[in-house]
Amino acid sequence: MADTFTFELVSPERLLISEDVESVVVPGSEGDFQVLANHAPVLSTLRAGLLDVVLPDGKERRIFVRGGFAEAGPENLTVLAQTAIDSADLNKAALAQEIQNAEEDVADAKDDQTRDKAQDKLDQLKLIRDTLGLN
Repeated sequence: MADTFTFELVSPERLLISEDVESVVVPGSEGDFQVLANHAPVLSTLRAGLLDVVLPDGKERRIFVRGGFAEAGPENLTVLAQTAIDSADLNKAALAQEIQNAEEDVADAKDDQTRDKAQDKLDQLKLIRDTLGLN
């Protein structure tokens, strides 16, 4: 059995994951990097992308993250993300409907502030769709 380390994923709302894993590929701002047990200490900001997590039983999880940072060490990895969505929780049809709703919100906005907020939401939804290959 491969060595494991503790992986924690935290969003502003809650602790999403805290478990032992074999590896995690992190979308760092300077490029993707893989964290394994006994990793050298690293601190990196995140770019929008996917965390690819390999569990001790060999199963994999893919989690979309945007914004935040990752701190790796020999025994743990902590990812603090502004946005974190497990790909297993996403439904292609529901995401398409959310995008359509957001496009309508942009079109219906009565002022610049409302339009900008709606456009930010639309951009984030499209980024999730494109990153996960759901288009």
